[in-house]
Amino acid sequence: MATNTVSLKLLVDSTSQRVLFAESGKYFVDFMFNILSLPVGTVTRLLTKEQMVGSLGNLYDSLENMDDTYIQPTANKDTLLKPIVPTMLQMCLPCCQQSNRQTQPTGIYRCVNTCHRSSCGLYVANDSKSIFPSCNTVMNQIATVVNPKKKDSPTDEGGYVKGVITYMITDDLAVRPMSAISCITLLNKFNIKDVGVLEEKTIDIGIDEVRNKPISFASLYNK
Repeated sequence: MATNTVSLKLLVDSTSQRVLFAESGKYFVDFMFNILSLPVGTVTRLLTKEQMVGSLGNLYDSLENMDDTYIQPTANKDTLLKPIVPTMLQMCLPCCQQSNRQTQPTGIYRCVNTCHRSSCGLYVANDSKSIFPSCNTVMNQIATVVNPKKKDSPTDEGGYVKGVITYMITDDLAVRPMSAISCITLLNKFNIKDVGVLEEKTIDIGIDEVRNKPISFASLYNK
């Protein structure tokens, strides 16, 4: 397999040269779901399936309906299903983006009398010129923010879905975990009576295939 490519196994009906589905690991599924991190994710959520262009609706539904068992423990599906889109002002005006980059992180400050007055340690401010009302002292002592230590997750491989699972991807971009039941259901859907007509083909997908044409296993099979 060439560098920077992902291998997919296609199940093909040899009589009609029709691709039934692709068998994939986590990396291609992560790539597919990551498409929803574009503003497309927000548009997809607002449209109905009848208004959807192409197969993005199926891709969106696949992630939305996928059981959390198959999702990485540190991944949040809402980052793709409900992505935060920059405001039009930030998108259109480079000067606003430059201004945002130059903004310093907001500090947290507390009263210097925390050792003498127990109530002074209960309040913080994000302005070093704030006055604590009880003792009229400037709250300019930098407070240390302590975040809880994250538990290590040895099973987290990054991305969105788990890698111990094989996934089935149909040509309309519906994604589901591979199972015997799902395979039989799909064969019935395509009215396959003789499994002897089925053949397997492995293809490699890289940046050129993704950049130059819509993702279609049929087109990739016939290239």
